[in-house]
Amino acid sequence: MGILNVTPDSFSDGGRHLALDDALRHAEQMLAEGAAIIDVGGESTRPGAAPIGPQQELERVAPVVEALVRELDALVSVDTSSPEVMREVASLGAGLINDVRALEREGAVEAAVGGGLPVCLMHRQGEPRDMQQAPRYDVPVEEAVADFLEARVAACEAAGLRRERLLLDPGFGFGKTVEHNLRLLNRMDRLARLGLPLLVGMSRKSMIGKVLARPVEERLPGGLALAALAVERGARILRVHDVGPSVDAVNMTWAVLKEGCEHD
Repeated sequence: MGILNVTPDSFSDGGRHLALDDALRHAEQMLAEGAAIIDVGGESTRPGAAPIGPQQELERVAPVVEALVRELDALVSVDTSSPEVMREVASLGAGLINDVRALEREGAVEAAVGGGLPVCLMHRQGEPRDMQQAPRYDVPVEEAVADFLEARVAACEAAGLRRERLLLDPGFGFGKTVEHNLRLLNRMDRLARLGLPLLVGMSRKSMIGKVLARPVEERLPGGLALAALAVERGARILRVHDVGPSVDAVNMTWAVLKEGCEHD
């Protein structure tokens, strides 16, 4: 899953793809490098980010989604928590809703049911504006994440969103310290036992910077290591900025894992 932020304030690429032509060319490059999905985001969810309204978000993402589907025949995911945006992008040909708030906003579950698209439910603690202000958990982080996601799956099923249309995201960096993130990845098999596809996004995140003391533009090697570990622990979709190197890392990791399975 290649990241296409059409925002002025995302943490590593804000403002680079605001123009439609720039967004299309970047998406085209990611598809050529092996991306299966293009994830379009119109509202930054970086730590400290301020929320925007659904109309402003739509003005950013709708033309991009429409053009990606029409001109590139791309499978498009939309990173949104807004019911209004969910409904509109479904009508424009999007193929997936990627919601960092796990359909908890009022009307979001109903919008997802009505739109008929698969949905990725992500764990978070708090909101982007305050989620990194001393996050803590009363139980091991992997149990807290699993319990939250199980509850959200149950709520979605009760509202008519079929289980086979759901994916799960542990939410690395969303209300978690570096230690929480490392433990969560190390014990991600706990989430794999929930039986739904896992989507993981750790590309360029501050956990890499803090462990390796690297600025954003030097975090690719650390991100590739995390990608390989995530695949080994059950991730099936990786949300990344650097598609080509990540595809190589995943293919190499998968070749080793598959060889092991063939000899079991």
